[in-house]
Amino acid sequence: MSDTTDGDEMTEHPAPPAPGSASVMLLGAGERSRELASAFERLGAEVTIVEKYADAGALTALVDAQKPHYVVADAGAVATDAWITIAERGDVEVFPTPRSTRLSLDGEGLRRLAADELGLPTAPFWFAGSADELTAVATHAGFPLVVKPVAAAPGEGESVLLRPEDIQPAWRRAVAGGRLSMQRVMAETVVEVDFEVTLLTVRTTGPAGPVVHFCEPIGHRQSEGDALESWQPQQLSPAALDAAKSIAARIVNSLGGRGVFSVELLVRGDEVYFADVRPRPHDTGLVTLRSQRLSQFELQARAVLGLPVDTIMISPGAVEVTYAQANDGGESESSDVDDTQLQLVLADALAVAESDVRLFGRSDSAEARGWRTLALATAPDPIVARDRVRRVATALRRLR
Repeated sequence: MSDTTDGDEMTEHPAPPAPGSASVMLLGAGERSRELASAFERLGAEVTIVEKYADAGALTALVDAQKPHYVVADAGAVATDAWITIAERGDVEVFPTPRSTRLSLDGEGLRRLAADELGLPTAPFWFAGSADELTAVATHAGFPLVVKPVAAAPGEGESVLLRPEDIQPAWRRAVAGGRLSMQRVMAETVVEVDFEVTLLTVRTTGPAGPVVHFCEPIGHRQSEGDALESWQPQQLSPAALDAAKSIAARIVNSLGGRGVFSVELLVRGDEVYFADVRPRPHDTGLVTLRSQRLSQFELQARAVLGLPVDTIMISPGAVEVTYAQANDGGESESSDVDDTQLQLVLADALAVAESDVRLFGRSDSAEARGWRTLALATAPDPIVARDRVRRVATALRRLR
């Protein structure tokens, strides 16, 4: 499938470097950025990781000094003005595009693009700039309502309004919990859905123009605590799968550029609703470390470097990621566990068929939460894979 809607292919980009000579400046920190850096390095690219990049002047000066071929942001909060300045220079390509970067920090702009400009199906939504405005929205729309910051990680600062007394606490939580200090929230009707999916969509360019590639849908579930479970594939009806791909292609082509886009969708029967998109790999896609021939990080590296990609799934799989809390202080996972206990825990976890584990000793300073442990498993079908990964994760919880 290919489409051209934003004109980004008409922009004159520098000629791609010869294979094995590309240089990449990667803005990010933590294990996810290190995974992506490794994917670039395995393709012969020279990678520099920059962990602090919020200051526009410093970022521009760093690009001037290092002169990379590509600048890739692996985190959400990037100085948009610096991003635009670098993109307009003509001697370096930036990923994601300035348009994607801006909209990833502007939930209101993204939702209006999806619903008003592209006509994508979404849950009914409203925006409010004060608790009084939120009260007016609730009076008009009725309960229940989901209230969330306009710029936040999934679930961050989010709450459900069930009655008028919930409005003030929900407002305070939303404005305090967003990624940026915006006194503005989004409220949307609670839509009864069967499940939520991430559709990893890879946008590349070829001789005939832009092309989008789709991974198998990924189901996911956020626990009440500090864990995220995801699995692949999540089965959709043929009609729902066609609708999901159509929605993902339209939003991704509108944002433009090359790379992996994590498109979040709500599914009810054959009906599919757009929820969100992030122009980069996401934690729900960690299952691809075992389920696909190329993980989401390898797909991102290939797309940025202009290399061929494939989204072949080699086995159903599941992953559970637990997160370090803000007060963990970056302590090692096994700081309170002796070597003998650690070996016993790992032995129990890895005794599960087709399992794998990863333990992390550093929290992610760039994002709200760093990875603590990863439990991974594959199986002949996703139900068995989920059962296996839960058994692995249960063993790893003894390390806390």
